Amino acid sequence: MKIIILLVILSLIIAISFLIAFIWSVKSGQYEDIEGPPRRILFDKNIKK
Repeated sequence: MKIIILLVILSLIIAISFLIAFIWSVKSGQYEDIEGPPRRILFDKNIKK
């Protein structure tokens, strides 16, 4: 029974850390430009002839 309590606590710590990392990435602007990168692949500015 002790291992179940330990695993629940450990999984909650991991889940909270992922939630904090996600909130931090949203606040720092990681998800602001979701249209740019797929289109940037199609138009290469450094074409060497």
